[in-house]
Amino acid sequence: MSAEHEQHPLFLPLVFVGGLIFGFGLGFSHMAQPEVVLSFLQFTDFGLLFVMFGAAIVTGITFFGVKQFRSTAPLTGAVYGRRLKSLDRNVVIGGGIFGVGWGLSGICPGAAYASLGIGNFPILYGIVGMFIGAYIQGFWRSTRAESTAPTTAAD
Repeated sequence: MSAEHEQHPLFLPLVFVGGLIFGFGLGFSHMAQPEVVLSFLQFTDFGLLFVMFGAAIVTGITFFGVKQFRSTAPLTGAVYGRRLKSLDRNVVIGGGIFGVGWGLSGICPGAAYASLGIGNFPILYGIVGMFIGAYIQGFWRSTRAESTAPTTAAD
């Protein structure tokens, strides 16, 4: 990290507090319970829709409102800006795989950790599966990048 973008000493503690608030909100709204999420995916309980709508409103207000008052992030000094990701084959396939995993387990990664907080210890199988899947994808991507890297005369 460059000297001009040094993190404020409160950056990590505030990230931790934000995670606690997020986890508490997931538990309070019952979204850390796979049964509730699966009910939403089966169109029998639309409570998740209201939780997601509320989160979208808060995020939208923050995303657009903060830029009116500040041009840089208060704790990192980084300039606010959009990070655009093109809609390519990897995004579509990865999103599909994520969606299938979410539908099978009834829980997304953030809610999986919150689910541990409410005593859902069998979710550890899902968390371990997420880590193994991420490792396999990273290994596959690095292997693919090595095989497509151009060779030079020095190789």
